Amino acid sequence: MRLLVVEDNRNLVANLFEYFEARGYALDAAPDGPTGLHLALTQDYDAIVLDWMLPRMDGRELLARLRDAGRQVPVLMLTARSELDDKVKSFRGGADDYLTKPFDLPELEVRLEALAARARGGRGRRVLEVADLRLDLGTLEVTRGGRALHLYPACRKLLELLMQASPAAVSRERLERGLWGDSPPDGDMLRSHVYELRRSVDGPFPRKLIHTLPRVGYRLADLDTPDHDQPDDEF
Repeated sequence: MRLLVVEDNRNLVANLFEYFEARGYALDAAPDGPTGLHLALTQDYDAIVLDWMLPRMDGRELLARLRDAGRQVPVLMLTARSELDDKVKSFRGGADDYLTKPFDLPELEVRLEALAARARGGRGRRVLEVADLRLDLGTLEVTRGGRALHLYPACRKLLELLMQASPAAVSRERLERGLWGDSPPDGDMLRSHVYELRRSVDGPFPRKLIHTLPRVGYRLADLDTPDHDQPDDEF
């Protein structure tokens, strides 16, 4: 899941990055309104966390311009303003949710997950299936053989990329770009996510679906022949 945080409080932004990146989210940040609007109009995000009081352009004006441009990405207003009138103005201005400071990070996380899930459902429910593996893009539910699999957002996004391309291979570069855009994290985080995904999707089942192509990338496929690929993501 990819988030944009438009917030001028550096300490708060640092806390958000620490919390969400540890859970597999990809984040961009903007310290003022014009920068936030530019990113929101030129990049694709699953949700935007938007402060009300911002330098150079406040959050309500940014939101109005975003909606005028036809962008329907979910927006959660994050602000110290708690009056009912402020909340009403935000919702009427196009906000999808409203959370007042101070707040608990787990609450923010579940609100953003719910917004992203509803947005996907609004674009039409789609289900990806490979063999007995199933990913519902509307509800974000993942099952294999009818058994629910619980994945972190980054692993779920990785699974979506692999299932959309199946049975073709997907290069490491394409997977990294799909997860983190043009700013991949330091270290081989992709390798770590593939390891976690393989452990959830293939670990409990005798037939393996995730295959490593050395020096190329990965593919998710139900192969008729035994898998001779050597995984490079074991720890």
